Amino acid sequence: MNAAPVSPPTAPDAPLGDFSRCHLGIVSQLESFSELPDLLGPAAQARVVAQDTLDLFKDSVLSHHADEEKELFPAVLRSAQPGEEAALVRSMTQRLVKEHRSIEAQWKEMEPAVREAARGKPAIVDPGAVQQLVVDYLAHARFEEEHFLPMAAHILSRNMNHVAALDMALHLRHAVPAIPAYI
Repeated sequence: MNAAPVSPPTAPDAPLGDFSRCHLGIVSQLESFSELPDLLGPAAQARVVAQDTLDLFKDSVLSHHADEEKELFPAVLRSAQPGEEAALVRSMTQRLVKEHRSIEAQWKEMEPAVREAARGKPAIVDPGAVQQLVVDYLAHARFEEEHFLPMAAHILSRNMNHVAALDMALHLRHAVPAIPAYI
């Protein structure tokens, strides 16, 4: 009688090897999981920084630029003495407006990625672009603080009515319109 072909015997540890390989995968994933608490802090901080930056541009930077361009720069130009002083003010304000547009363009380019980061979504925020915006804004603010604002204070202080008019114009730009009460 011919015997049916018999499969070669399996090694007794073959099924155990499967369990062992499974454990390797589980242990590897659990090691990654053990890092989760440490990763949550920076991830939450990234969301907060991203949201704070969105709020900064929406609530401060853009309105600050508008205040300067619509109120401060024209007030200083109107109050400057004709000739060399007015030419210097015009040159400085043109420079500052150009810097505003550059900073705003840089922001507009990276804003969508920052918005995604604020939502906790995957986002690619170019570190070089972030650094360039920060460097450009710091240089802009330094120029204003060291050169333009002292000159503006000198020019406007010649006539306190000009300072009061600027103060009123800024107040009106930011005043909340009254909502009529209906009885």
